[in-house]
Amino acid sequence: MKQEIPTLLSVKNLSVAFRENHVIKHISFDIHKEEVLAIVGPNGAGKSVLLKTLLGIIEPTAGSIEWFPGIRIGYLPQRFHVDMYLPMTVGEFLDLKPRKILTNEAVLRLLKLEKSWLKKRLAHLSSGQLQRILLAWALLDDPQILLFDEPTENVDVAGQESIYTLLHHLQDTTGLSLILVSHDLQVVYKYANNVLCLNGKQVCYGEPKEALDHKTLSELFGDHTVFHHHHL
Repeated sequence: MKQEIPTLLSVKNLSVAFRENHVIKHISFDIHKEEVLAIVGPNGAGKSVLLKTLLGIIEPTAGSIEWFPGIRIGYLPQRFHVDMYLPMTVGEFLDLKPRKILTNEAVLRLLKLEKSWLKKRLAHLSSGQLQRILLAWALLDDPQILLFDEPTENVDVAGQESIYTLLHHLQDTTGLSLILVSHDLQVVYKYANNVLCLNGKQVCYGEPKEALDHKTLSELFGDHTVFHHHHL
């Protein structure tokens, strides 16, 4: 008998409104162990609001959010401000994390980085290298699921490919589940098991090759949109 894959998160008919103006409404989806869910949609579609609502940062106005009991959740917001001019090493930065489960060295091994990285200064890191260290920060909690808002925003092309390769490696080696907000449809097609299309309301949900048809993409982005992509 095939073993049932645990449901880590179940969202039913979720809506969020600010001052009676709906930002997102009637959102429903599930995510299972070792699954990658991509969330796509135009700017202002409510993608970041959805992530913050899942985390309990924003209160929903309707619907339900059910996490697997005791689940460990990691989160990297779209903007994680780090003062690059502080005279701080990577190790000192990671040591600021309270109540971490994994050691700095263990997290670096997960990310295929040498221990010597702990002595590097934040000010000397490229955008892609800094994003790796922010990912390390999130992994110190040994999360079972990671919510990642725009993993490669403000990262150079080489760094973008490195980040997605790392996320794929983490999923393969640790069984990490991922919820990614992304504008990169090539990444969605290559890595995501399911995609949630969001434009205030739920436009689509399902396997990318089936869900992202021309009608759906036009409803999300317009008929003449040039989609962002990078070479994988």
